[in-house]
Amino acid sequence: MIEAEKIRIYRSMIYPILFVALLWAIKGMDELFSLDLNNWGLIPLTPRGLIGIFTSPLLHANLAHLFANSIPLLVLGSFLFYFYKDIAWKIFGWTYLMTGIWVWTFARGGSIHIGASGLIYGLASFLFFSGIIRRDNSLMVISILTAFLYGGLIWGIFPQFFPNQPISWESHLMGLIAGLVLALYFRHDGPQRKIYDWGDESDDNDPNIPWWETDETNNSEKVE
Repeated sequence: MIEAEKIRIYRSMIYPILFVALLWAIKGMDELFSLDLNNWGLIPLTPRGLIGIFTSPLLHANLAHLFANSIPLLVLGSFLFYFYKDIAWKIFGWTYLMTGIWVWTFARGGSIHIGASGLIYGLASFLFFSGIIRRDNSLMVISILTAFLYGGLIWGIFPQFFPNQPISWESHLMGLIAGLVLALYFRHDGPQRKIYDWGDESDDNDPNIPWWETDETNNSEKVE
């Protein structure tokens, strides 16, 4: 039983690790060969910027930016693939696409949006709201843990807290909204709240039967 649980934990970490490894490989190639890949980021409301819907989460400004996003991706991604393994790819894929499309549509023009922070906000939002919506004890624990670990992310959707800093608060906001929408849409898919059956009780204990209709003779002892 313990070994099976270990295997499940390890498997839930495989895809997040591979995705983060891909991000580091892309950044390494960019630095090594001076490819200027960040120019392929998301530019809102421009035909050229459409490619950024797919590429922007893969690109980062510098190593510090990438490192800051790597740990949350590993943690939240592992939570997703462990507790929501049946729908994990759907949640990951739709969060990726919805966030990018909405940023391209609603974000500020004249700037290039890069980084996986929108995806991080989407995963955190889904894990938080999904546990609450499903009302399952184990999933609500993940909601609380997500809020504890990454509750501070909420400040990232308010640009006034980061004046004159190149932070894509639009990506944060759109990711948060995407996670909430997906938590609602997929609420009937994946793990559900456990319903316990305590078994049938005798009619004598049925609260729907008036006391005067119960057969008291059934409870009397028979003396020979």
